This record gives sequence, C-alpha cells and structure tokens, in this order.
Amino acid sequence: MRGILLVIAAAVAAFFLVLGGSFHFDDYLLLSDPAITSPGGWVDVWRPVQTRPLTWFTFWLNHRLAGGAPASYHAVNLALHAAAAALLLVALRRLVDPRVALIAALVFAVHPIQTEPVAYVYARGTLLCALLSIATLAAWLDRRDWLAVAAFAAALAAKEECVALPLMLGLLWFTGAVRERRRLAPLAAMVGLALVAGARVIWATTVVKGAGAAFGASVSPLEYASWQGAAIMRYLTMLVAPWGFTIDPELPAAVALRVLAWVGVGVLAALAARRWSGRGWGFWFLAGLLLLAPSSSILPANDLAADRRMYLPMIAFSVCLALALSAWRGWIRTAVLVLLAAVSTGYSWIWRSEVSLWTEAMHRSPSHSRPKIWLSRAIPPERALPLLVETERNAPDDEAVASEVGRVYLQLGRPAEALPAFGRALALKPGDANAINNRGVALQLLGQRDAAVQDFVRALAIDPCLFHARLNLKRLGPALAGRESSMVPSPAGCRYTPEQAAQLEPRPPGTN
Repeated sequence: MRGILLVIAAAVAAFFLVLGGSFHFDDYLLLSDPAITSPGGWVDVWRPVQTRPLTWFTFWLNHRLAGGAPASYHAVNLALHAAAAALLLVALRRLVDPRVALIAALVFAVHPIQTEPVAYVYARGTLLCALLSIATLAAWLDRRDWLAVAAFAAALAAKEECVALPLMLGLLWFTGAVRERRRLAPLAAMVGLALVAGARVIWATTVVKGAGAAFGASVSPLEYASWQGAAIMRYLTMLVAPWGFTIDPELPAAVALRVLAWVGVGVLAALAARRWSGRGWGFWFLAGLLLLAPSSSILPANDLAADRRMYLPMIAFSVCLALALSAWRGWIRTAVLVLLAAVSTGYSWIWRSEVSLWTEAMHRSPSHSRPKIWLSRAIPPERALPLLVETERNAPDDEAVASEVGRVYLQLGRPAEALPAFGRALALKPGDANAINNRGVALQLLGQRDAAVQDFVRALAIDPCLFHARLNLKRLGPALAGRESSMVPSPAGCRYTPEQAAQLEPRPPGTN
C-alpha cells in the first residue's frame, strides 16, 4: 500500500500545476459538441459514428457536473493518470522484481513525456484507454481471462489505439513457463474485438467530416509511414533525454534522414530481440514498439508526431528504464526521478495558458504555421496582426493563415482589408463553407448586404448545418426567412448545442 500511495503522490506532485490550466486546441470543440453539452447527450455519445464513446461519456458527465470550468476537466485527467500509475505498479509486481516494478511505476508517473495527455483535456481518451489496458493486463495476470476481455472492450471504447494490446498479452503467454491452450480462446476474442474496433474507426473516418485520421487524414498511408521512423526516434530519444517536448513537434523533412531514422529503429529492434529471453529489457522494448505501432505506422493522422502517443507504450518502456535505473545506487535513482518530476512540473507550467503553450511551440517548430495561428487567437489583435502577416509571407499557400488574417482585420474594425484576406483563403480552398461565410461577414460590414446574403446562402448550400452562416442570415432580419428556407435545406437534422439552438430560434414580432 505504501508503494501505491508513493506512486500516486509522485504523479500528483509532478503534474499538479495542470489543475490551474486553461483549455487548449481541440478542447474548445468539447464545449460546442451537442453530445457533451445537451442534457440527452449521454445517448448521443453512443451513436455508431461516434468514436471513443466511453471517453465522450466522461466529458458529458464533466459538463453535467461542472459546466465549462477547465479545472474540473483537468482534475479528472490528473486522477486518471494517478490511477493508471498505481494500477501499473500492481500489475508489474506479477511480472518483474518488486523494486523494478516500483521504479517503473514511478517513471510512468513522473516522466515528462506524459505531460501532454495529462494537461490536454481532449487527450483524455489516451489516459482512459491506458488505464483500462492496464486493468486488462492485471486481470490477465490474475488469470481472470474473461474479465480481461471485458476490460479490453472498455479500453477500445475509450480509444482504439490499444488494438495491439492482445499481441502483447500473446507475447506474455508465449514466453510464460506454462502455455495453457484454454487461454487462447479469450485471447482470440480480444483480437476479434481489436479487428472490429479498427474497422469501425476506418469506416467512421469515411463518413465523419474532418475526422483527421485514416481516410480523413491529409496524408496518405505511405507518406505517413515514411515520417514515422523519425517520429519514433524522437520519442525514444526523449525517453532518455527528456527535453524538447511540444504540442506541435517538427520532424526532419529530408528523405535521407527519414530513411536513416527507420534504419535506426530497425537496429534498436534487432538489438532488443537479442535480449528477448527472460523478459529482459529487450522484451519490454519490443512490447513498447508493439503498443506504439497502431498510431505510428501506416494508419495516417494529420499530426505526424504527437508526444501523447507514447502514453500507452510507456507501460512497457517504463520497465526498460526501470531495469537500467535498478542497477544504479539508490540516491542516484532518487535524483533521476526527482529531476524527471521537476521537468514535468516545468512543462505543466507551460501548459497553463494558451500564450505560453503556443509561444513555446512556435520556438520549437519555427516553420509551422499552426502555433502562430493559435497564438494569434490568444493575444490582442494589435499584436496578432504583424505575427500573422509575417506567417502569411512565409506560408502563402496556407488558407488557414489567410483566414486568420481576415479574422484579425475584422477584430480591428477593418473589413475592407479583411475582404481580400478571406478571398485569398477561398482561392486556396475553393468551396470551403467557412471561408465563404467569413467573406459574407466582411461584405455585410462593408454595406454590401445582397452580396453577403448570397455568400451565407452559398455556405449553407455546401454545409446546411453551418451554425454561423444560419445565425448571420437570421440577424439580417425576418424578411430573409422565406428566401433562406427556399434556397437551402432545412436544418432539422443538424445537431446544435442548446445555446446555439436558442440563438437560432425565431423570436416573436416586436421582441429584441
């Protein structure tokens, strides 16, 4: 029990600063998702097209209990991390020396590579999936095989990146002293669940707009795979030299370096294979690569690298580090763990605000536009404009930058300069409903009412559920109601938050 309490205390001590953090990046999408903000959303989260339904259900509960207060969401993430670290200690005691198990659990609890999933609310699926995967491992080691199957099903419902876990359990079975054939049936059931979950994710990315993964990704599977050697080498380097973490990492663009990175991964895997026996460091290293494979192989995602993808593989990689640390003197191990926790606290401080997070990302990845776009949203428009103008000069083909330039001009009350910016965004991405709606806003502010109406209607013809376009039309006056309904489909099938639905409701004559 003392070991469990020590691990929990270490996890909280390393990451307690996240409790005072703001929302970041995709976190804001949670507050505009009707499945989370609506009273009946607990049913919506289980729709067939909704991936990670269990995670979304926890978001719905969060919103019911605390609304949009960031602290409550961060508290749940931190609690999930502490629970995962404590449960990992319990599971590893069945597989390795108790001292190694404690060191591994402490490494898992305090390593800086864990900062992003703990501090980033939207990454809760990674935390919940890992916690339930560790529960699966614990049940499997306790020989409660069908309970392990149930826990694995729940892990898949939290996030599907744990699909390789049955293969790790298969390795444990294969390297065990006794290979009982009766355990193959539950293992096969888990493999079947993994295949179904993987197929469902691929299907969902074909029907959900802007999925950002698999068929919804902006890169092809082969192109994505070509980058993953560099991503994996980056992760492994930061395991032993924990510095340089960022929400938007930059990978080497040279093809030769990407090929060399894959060669490096292959060499490390070959060396690990030679240390396979006795479940030594080689076994755990290969198990970590196996758990990393679903997110870092050929199934593409828009983000070529993301530190949070190492959270689940840390179940195994932490044992590798623990085996190395166990050979050192006790005071050196303690110093290393304290240093890791201190670095994690420092990164947690960076994650406390949008300004600090994206400023750090901008310095780490100077060629990327995304950190500058998000930083521009967190600083006054007077400061954002020169930053975006410089960014657009360096990335003239990025429609997102052009749209942000237009947005800032509108904030500054300069619609005449916003109009060409939105025009550039539309030229770079023809048919984009948001860009058309934005241009309509600029036209409206310039007094070109008919042209603005045409843009709002055109945007709705492309995306009938685009909230801002409908709201903009509604604000133009009741005289347009008939025209709108005759030119665009009815929004009856659209899903809006309660607040959005209230804004779109028609008001009685004479009310404001």
